[in-house]
Amino acid sequence: MKYRMYKELMEQPESLKRTLKAEGDRMSRISNDIADCRRIYLVGCGSSLSTCYSARDAVAMNYELNIDVMTGYEFYYHRKIEERDSVVIFTSQSGETADTLAALRRANELGLKTVTITNEPESTMASESQSTIITRCGREEAILGTKTYMTQLLTLYRILFDMRTDELSEGILSELDELPDEIGRLLRDTEDDCRGLAEEHAGEDIFYCMGSGPNYGLAYKLAMTMLMEGALKHACPLYSGEFRHGLIERVEKGVPVIFLDSGFPGDELTERALRFCESLGALNIVFRMSDYSDLSPLLSPFVLAVPLEWFVYYLAHFNGEDPGSTRHIGKVRY
Repeated sequence: MKYRMYKELMEQPESLKRTLKAEGDRMSRISNDIADCRRIYLVGCGSSLSTCYSARDAVAMNYELNIDVMTGYEFYYHRKIEERDSVVIFTSQSGETADTLAALRRANELGLKTVTITNEPESTMASESQSTIITRCGREEAILGTKTYMTQLLTLYRILFDMRTDELSEGILSELDELPDEIGRLLRDTEDDCRGLAEEHAGEDIFYCMGSGPNYGLAYKLAMTMLMEGALKHACPLYSGEFRHGLIERVEKGVPVIFLDSGFPGDELTERALRFCESLGALNIVFRMSDYSDLSPLLSPFVLAVPLEWFVYYLAHFNGEDPGSTRHIGKVRY
């Protein structure tokens, strides 16, 4: 049986291509416009928040930029927003997310530069933001952001890395152009293995998800939206460096721990945690960037998202659940 999420998974490469073609020049203009800003705020909720975490950490590993990540209501109620020479970039699939919209309106009241990344051109956020990037995904109905996640993350990477003109940024921008074909290949090549992995772990009820650098954002998405909302499993995201605070006392034989490893400096701690879990007989589930792609490790949230999407899709399926359905979440449909 193929759920509606299956179709949206397979639409990811074309969504990336359309977004690059239609919005690439606008992304570059925004990069130039905000290049001299003293502070950048990235604001989102759910999967959109996870893209903010990944983009921030990918940039912060390489450049000295003042970037803060906040949820919509955190920004709205925050009393220390730096108003001079600041820009706020909002991410929302629907452009109607209540808390993110409230934050946008506050930013406008404060006179900050505002940029919205959304999939809906007629949305309130698109109309009220000073600048808008429309991700070209078509309608997304499944609860899990797949094609909207990919295109939001692409837009954030393009805008933030295009603010610099060095060999690293030029290399990342070039590899972003290769992403649609790479994602298409990964969708074809990883489905069968991840279906088997999901069947093997279908009976587990809780998963710990761990990553460092840009992979923490993906670990956050994996736990908070993919596993809990899509597969209806308990899950907890964790920075690799925080393994020894909390999880080290809870991990034991048979406990599933998902490791995201891309060879970042912080993945030295990922490897330490992995070895410790092995010594206890935990159920280690390891996703390594080097097993899937030769692209820059900084792009690992894009690459590792694909096998994780298949894993969660089939995890739900083997438990008799539709990975695109909801029980309580009032996701905006459009």
